[in-house]
Amino acid sequence: MNYFGTIRSPRELIVGSGQRGVLGLVAKRLGRRALVVTDQRLAGDADFQSLIADLENNGLTLRIESGTLPDVPAESTILTADAAREFAPDLVIGVGGGSCLDMAKCVALLLTHGGRPDDYYGELKVPGPVLPLIAIPTTAGTGSEVTPVAVLSDSQRSLKVGISSPQLIPTAAICDPELTLTCPPSLTAIAGADALTHAIEAFTASRRPTTAGLTQERVFVGKNVLSDQFALTAISLLWQGLEAACTDGSNLAARAQVMQGATFAGLAFGVAGTAAAHAIQYPVGAVTHTAHGAGVACLMPWVMEWNRPMIGTELQQMAGAMGLADATQVIPAISALFARIGIPATLAELGLAEEQLDWVAEQSCGIERLIQNNPRPLDRSDMRKLLDAAYWGDASIIQQHRTAIK
Repeated sequence: MNYFGTIRSPRELIVGSGQRGVLGLVAKRLGRRALVVTDQRLAGDADFQSLIADLENNGLTLRIESGTLPDVPAESTILTADAAREFAPDLVIGVGGGSCLDMAKCVALLLTHGGRPDDYYGELKVPGPVLPLIAIPTTAGTGSEVTPVAVLSDSQRSLKVGISSPQLIPTAAICDPELTLTCPPSLTAIAGADALTHAIEAFTASRRPTTAGLTQERVFVGKNVLSDQFALTAISLLWQGLEAACTDGSNLAARAQVMQGATFAGLAFGVAGTAAAHAIQYPVGAVTHTAHGAGVACLMPWVMEWNRPMIGTELQQMAGAMGLADATQVIPAISALFARIGIPATLAELGLAEEQLDWVAEQSCGIERLIQNNPRPLDRSDMRKLLDAAYWGDASIIQQHRTAIK
């Protein structure tokens, strides 16, 4: 057994119902002038107003930035940071879904080091620590509250891009499932399916050769013994709670399972990385303008089918975590769960046009960081076979290809 492992996480991670009430106490140990980043909808929410009152009661001076947009346009982070400089915050607090948390990370980065977001695209480009950051998620999906990643939309590239650095991991994260109780079923499904995809891709990622410098040379080091523990626990929690949370949003026990599952999945993929499902979703999302979580979840069973020859042990472990009889049941069970909560089953259902498949294959293969993290190699021809299967909903295309190359 390879005993190499690493986990990077917030200095303080607090989970549980009602734990948002600790925000003021946590915040006043980190700063006195807090920039609170959220979106317009949440800014008027009663729970958000309670958080603001708690901060003020603990002596913090606040500036509230409620202009976060979905998918965080890169230019908006510059405008927000520029507007906040005169306030001179010594602490940034992100409250909301993944976009709000990613905006908070980017603003903390730009306020500390200056420049533009594209100065930091890729891995390990952030030169040092950023302003202290507290993350409070109100959806359960991206895991951004514990990850080293901020994802932005870049209009010049027509694709989502990422800034990846351990410096972006929040200083503290408070994960209170009560904040997700008003999340509508469709968003609960999309976010939770995104989290389950994070966990599966982290658990089945490639295992890289272990060197003494691996953790310092890469943000995403591949599958390892520590990320596996979080990933498998996340799979179990999300399998138990996701459908129930979608069916009955007031089910606090299910909400807690899904939120903890999303956070654990973030801890797992924050070091192990994601793989082919995410690589394919970037171009698919760019042309279909569909939600990221819906896209990666649509793709996940097809990618798992492609990877099946290389992930037999992992499928057996997943079966145990999901309470299934054996490994052969895992992929059909994941597909059925996604179908029950409304995730499109094929790329055609997602809105991709058949004539775009070649372009998607080319673009996906170009995202080498993710493709190289996939446990089974994917060249341009392989990718097109995988896309054909995912487009037409026909696993036999993958199975025939597998037979042909034996």
